[in-house]
Formats: sequence, C-alpha cells, structure tokens
Amino acid sequence: MARNARSAPNRGHRGHRGYARHIGAAVLAAAVLLGATACQDAAAKAAGPGSSSAQSPSPGASTGGTPGTGTGSADPTPAATRPSPTRPAGPPLLLDTITPANGATVGVAMPISVRFTHPVARTARAAVERALKVTSSTPVTGAWHWFSSTRADWRPHHFWPSGTHVAVDARLTDVGDGNGRYGTHDYHHAFTIGADWETKVDAPAHTMDVYLDGVRQKHFPIDAGSAQFPTWDGTMAEMDKAPSVHMTSCSVHISCDPASVNYYDVTLPWDVRLTTSGTYVHYSTAHPNPGQAGSHGCIHLSLADSQWFYAHAHQGDPVTVTGTPRGPVPADNGYAAFTLDWTTWLAASTTGAQQTATA
Repeated sequence: MARNARSAPNRGHRGHRGYARHIGAAVLAAAVLLGATACQDAAAKAAGPGSSSAQSPSPGASTGGTPGTGTGSADPTPAATRPSPTRPAGPPLLLDTITPANGATVGVAMPISVRFTHPVARTARAAVERALKVTSSTPVTGAWHWFSSTRADWRPHHFWPSGTHVAVDARLTDVGDGNGRYGTHDYHHAFTIGADWETKVDAPAHTMDVYLDGVRQKHFPIDAGSAQFPTWDGTMAEMDKAPSVHMTSCSVHISCDPASVNYYDVTLPWDVRLTTSGTYVHYSTAHPNPGQAGSHGCIHLSLADSQWFYAHAHQGDPVTVTGTPRGPVPADNGYAAFTLDWTTWLAASTTGAQQTATA
C-alpha cells in the first residue's frame, strides 16, 4: 500500500539506533508520518532516513544534532593549517548528508551514502573520491559509485563483516569540483556493523525466511505484489521503521475513486521501509492471513509475524526479493546497493576498487 503524500524536506527523515540496534520508534514514527512515499511511486532522489546532516554554518561549527537521535552532525572540524589553493568565486562544496547516522549501528548491507550541496563535475570526482577516505577495523575491498552529480555511495564487494567499526574522513578543504567550488570543511563520521540479519522473500512461493548469522530464525507466509502491482526484485537494505503509517492509493496515482477495487485509505501497523518510493514489509487488515493474495507492491505479514519482524528489524539489514515480474529495484531507490553486481557497481566509480585501511 501507499503512504499519504505529504511533502517533507530532504533531510526530514532520520534513523538511528544504539548498540542494541533498534531504531528509536518514537523518532522514526514522527519522521515517517511526515514523508511522501508509496509502494508504486517512482524512485525518488531524496536523502533517506538515517542520514546525518553534514552542513555547518562556519568552520568547525556543529549543526547542533544530538547523538542518539539520528539527527547528529557529521562532526565537521576546522581544516588543518596547511597551504591551500586560491579558491575561485562560487558556493563552497559541502556534504549535505551522510548515511548512516553518525554513531549508528547498522546491518551488513548498509552502504555509505553521501550527498553534496552542489553538483560535482565528472572531472572532479576522482579527487572527491580520494578525499573521502573509508577505514574499517576489518579490512574490506569496496568502491564509490556515483548515482548522480550530488550523490555517491560506497559499499564493500560483499556484505560487511559483523562487528566492523567503520569511519569516513572527508578532506574536502582543498578539493575543486570543476566548477570553481571548493570545500570549506573536513568531516569525520563513524558507525558500527551489527549482527548479520538477512531476510529472503520468495514472491511466487508466498514465503519469507529470516536468518541470523546464516541460521534460519523464522519462516513466514507472506503476500507480495500482485501481477498488476508487482514488488521490486533485488536486495534492499532496510531504511527505517515506524509503528504505524498512513497509506493511500490516491497519493500514488493508483486510484482516487472510493468505488474502485484498488482504492485504499488506511493506517497500518508494524511498518519496515525498504525503498524511498515506499515499499514496506507490514501488516495489512485487508489480508490478515497472508499466503495466497496479492498486494499493491508491499510485503504483507500476519499481525503477529509483522510485530516480530518489526521488533527484529534494523536499518541496513538486507531483504532480498526474488521471482517477481517487475525486475530489479533501482539501486538508488533507498539503499539497494547490493542489487547491482560488482562489475556494474565499479562502472560508475572513478578510482575503482580499493581495500580499506585499518581504522
């Protein structure tokens, strides 16, 4: 189903969890209810939940975020004293958001997603990639991938090892973007990879299996998208969750006619979000006993099963859907980096695959 379309600022979605890895329900409930997404909407290009605002009004100033709420800053610090080039006129290149939130603990499929305040020219992307240094307590091979001139994501070749501590040090103070803009701040950003929770959905079989460290914990009957409104295929990192979400068919142009069989206007519980466009795992009052019906693109569980899944859902946990006719989800529709194979991922990288240094 689809959420009521009420606009929110790009950085209006924030998700964060402490070491226990549970997203703060009250914070996310407020964030989700302000959003505008839907199961059948096009892939949006807004900053996702769990992002940290990285803008700073002056060198070394904090944005005023509070660690633990998912709205913390990316810890901008003044540049070290060193020679810098003459900076041409034009607005400075800054980081707008970094996902996941600074200090968060996330799942094994969570990419690092960086958004810039101004477009980065192709001729400057190699310098920007080199300025965004990724370190980790367990060395992994990974690469940056440019989805647009203002968004670049970094992911390892394979899922992150559990327990890995990751840091991003952005030294943008001397980087030009090809349009005469230079960075004015350096940033330090850190997060932790939690336990290896993975979910696999077999759409034609109407089943969903949840694994912890490779051992199956639950086997659920589900309803996935119908032939008319199929679910996305591919691996999607869980974005956030909320105890209830208002969903309407009119907001996603399915139907605004209450007499239509496809019309709905409901508030449903235990919602785990998979895409920016609004794919969720949730309970549906229309299909309380899933296993044979079709949805409008979301994944339906029974009330008890959806509550269990909600309680065990963490931002960055992979949910892999197979067997639908819709095809793979766009990798920038949320955080679906692992939907792309490694060769395709590298094709949009300027500096290529590199092993992380030890943090």
